[in-house]
Amino acid sequence: MAHRRTITWEGFFNARDLGGLPTSGGRATRFGAFVRSADLRFVTARGWRQAHAAGMRTVVDLRNDDEIAPGEATGTPERAPGSQRFCAPAGGPVAPPAMTRLHVPLDDVADTAFWAEIARTRVDGTPLYMRPFLQRKADRCAAVISALASASGGVIYHCGAGRDRTGLITLLLLSLAGVEPDAIADDYELSTDALRPLFAAMGQQDQAPALAALLAEHGTTARDAVRATLDGFDAEDYLLAAGVSAAEIQAVRSRLTA
Repeated sequence: MAHRRTITWEGFFNARDLGGLPTSGGRATRFGAFVRSADLRFVTARGWRQAHAAGMRTVVDLRNDDEIAPGEATGTPERAPGSQRFCAPAGGPVAPPAMTRLHVPLDDVADTAFWAEIARTRVDGTPLYMRPFLQRKADRCAAVISALASASGGVIYHCGAGRDRTGLITLLLLSLAGVEPDAIADDYELSTDALRPLFAAMGQQDQAPALAALLAEHGTTARDAVRATLDGFDAEDYLLAAGVSAAEIQAVRSRLTA
């Protein structure tokens, strides 16, 4: 099943289809609805043709403005030093003419107090940041889910590494579809190996050992941290309270489970 989920379109990194995952109802999520990915700057013309042929029609970019505006500095300077969050060198918006590009930044970099606390507690770049982010940034999460619900055709959504912001949105999407927590945790863990080629292409050091050490300091693993985030968490109630409509939630479910 995993081999079918892995995206091999030319120039895509850490990319996989959300289809083929087991749900609590004994079925599996549908292929071709949503594809999660890392930064798209390496995608070739052939890669975009492959994505289009597979039914992809919308690209949703979760990155911050300074990550996509040409000529600006790398990363998010508002955030405290020591962040493990991956930010690629700034580059222009990426999407071919045949696809619609939506820019829906997930982070709120102006909230410096929040990111300073994330840095102080040394959870950035790990799934331990997910629960505090969900608690504080419900409006941001709601905006992304609403955009995904109304997007046309198959949807590619991405951030920098396709691990943190993309991983958080994936957790929400799969939770809405009734995917089992173990399968959601398994999907998150796939990014560890899948990111090595991207870091190499960027000339950056693989972050996996440092992040594993951070998690060990907190007495957990990536898998257990994802499971802890999901424990007692109801994605539908959370998103409804954040302003996502019942129709939008049903649209997401229908895309993934029809």
